[in-house]
Amino acid sequence: MDRGGALRCSSLILGALLALSAVPRSGRAQSTAGAKTGRAPSAAGTRAGGGGASAAPASTEDGQVSASIIATVADLRWLEGTWRGEWGPRVADQVWMAPQAGVMTGTFSLMETDKVLVIELFTILQSPGGVEFNIRHFTPELNAWEKGDPTRLTLASFDNKNFEFENAVDGKPKKYTFSRTDADTYVSRAQILPDTGEAQVIEITYHRVPPPVPTTDKSAAKKKKQ
Repeated sequence: MDRGGALRCSSLILGALLALSAVPRSGRAQSTAGAKTGRAPSAAGTRAGGGGASAAPASTEDGQVSASIIATVADLRWLEGTWRGEWGPRVADQVWMAPQAGVMTGTFSLMETDKVLVIELFTILQSPGGVEFNIRHFTPELNAWEKGDPTRLTLASFDNKNFEFENAVDGKPKKYTFSRTDADTYVSRAQILPDTGEAQVIEITYHRVPPPVPTTDKSAAKKKKQ
């Protein structure tokens, strides 16, 4: 694949990572800071506990988060674990670590017919500008596709199930949304606005992969009984 083709593929794969059923913006609550300025909430106004573990956001009767509540990295703690989804003939695998010191780290790989097409490293972190989602692509040899900064998006709106990030630099992707369907399912949705051509939307439904069941050493168990 030539360099131009790799970059185009990178834009598509980036959208494949996360996304979910978008809900109308009017149905989402923004933080007080975001509602006034149009920007993502500032970390200075986060709830007590910062990026550490915290209780779920308080919600109204219709399930929307109160506008006085500002999101933290801990609100995406439900992503922790191993996930798998399908994108046409391709299989996407993700692994998310638990939040630590205001940062969640994750890995992603995309395979097709036993060939790894791309590996990605991403973080969700607490920054002075709000909650950020950062992505960088690598070849299987860990050569970075992006020669400059990683793709950087900032949380723009959220409710109890939907977290929408926006890219202020370019449209690759312009928006990236995580939508939690249930405890073991979520959808990633990426809106890609290329420099030329039509806009694209890529959605992948991810299912949680249960941890492996530990094997029992029968011979050891017999010796213990004796």
